[in-house]
Amino acid sequence: MSLRIIFMGTPEFSVPTLQNLKQAGHEIVAVYSQPPRPGGRRGLDLVKSPVHQAAELLGIPVLTPLNFKVEEDRETFRAFEADVAVVVAYGLLLPEAILTGTKLGCYNGHASLLPRWRGAAPIQRAIMAGDEKTGMMVMQMEKGLDTGPVALTKEVAIGEAMTAGELHDKLMLVGARAMVEAMEKLKARDLPLTPQSDEGVLYAAKIDKGETRIDFARPVHDVHNHIRGLSPFPGAWFEAEINGKPERIKVLGSEIGTGEGVAGTVLDDALTIACDEGAVRLTRLQKAGGKPLAAADFLRGTPLAAGTLLPSPAGTP
Repeated sequence: MSLRIIFMGTPEFSVPTLQNLKQAGHEIVAVYSQPPRPGGRRGLDLVKSPVHQAAELLGIPVLTPLNFKVEEDRETFRAFEADVAVVVAYGLLLPEAILTGTKLGCYNGHASLLPRWRGAAPIQRAIMAGDEKTGMMVMQMEKGLDTGPVALTKEVAIGEAMTAGELHDKLMLVGARAMVEAMEKLKARDLPLTPQSDEGVLYAAKIDKGETRIDFARPVHDVHNHIRGLSPFPGAWFEAEINGKPERIKVLGSEIGTGEGVAGTVLDDALTIACDEGAVRLTRLQKAGGKPLAAADFLRGTPLAAGTLLPSPAGTP
């Protein structure tokens, strides 16, 4: 017998979980997603979220309340008489009325090894911190931010060169399989719940634009982790003078290089940049309005000669 599921999600990351639950034979009675937002080429058209679009292809009704402060929205949710709500990157803190609005509660797919990296940006923060592993956890939701008991854990190794985009795509699929497994256990009333530890709690704050600029005065491994943790979005960047004008250049790939010098100095013709305790080689870059390019292709149109000193962020010696 299948479960009656309300699915709640918004970005591409959530789509495989929705699809896999449907393929597993569960009855998805409704999908909740964030409302359509301005988008398109000129930002004038309202664009439905990836989950919204996927649900329509599956023939599932979609609801897009701004929040659940209106009692009518809460009543609509309860009226589905669902067994469980599955939440993956929905983008909204759920009130008690929703958390208790199904027979078996709400279960969230979270992209970290809780209690490490609770919050909005666990994938980026794990890489930026130099973590060697992360994972997907299925947890029962409660009023606190990612504080509920854990039902299922799937660990994933973080490679030394892995970017946030690559880790996102891997966890997206791991999480989809994990949620199907968890729902099968829940259906059989055999889903154990383990309270989270009070130790090792870290919060994955949303990435702020003010922290995206590269500071080459930091230790080289921190610089490398910063670059790959923000790739491809929003992208770490540095400023360089091109044809007499300062330009912002986004860095989408890097590796640990060789050499030393004053932090921010271009050391060679392969875009190796001096940092504290070593050097980082930039492997993939993008100018504003341009396409991502391998370093060699980038340098053909935007020369950065050896000896160039890249400006430091404000406040950096």
